Amino acid sequence: MQFNVIIEKDEDDWFVATVPSLPGCHTQAQSLDNLLMRIREAITLYLDVKGTTAR
Repeated sequence: MQFNVIIEKDEDDWFVATVPSLPGCHTQAQSLDNLLMRIREAITLYLDVKGTTAR
């Protein structure tokens, strides 16, 4: 599965990632590498809770 992810930097220089097609699926991190890892985990957890598989 593929999802569009919006990545922005907030006023405190944290990266924030949001998945528009998955309401409430978002995360933040201080580095882009950590953000990408965290958003993948957030998507997986979101789909697990909804009973959908991402694999």
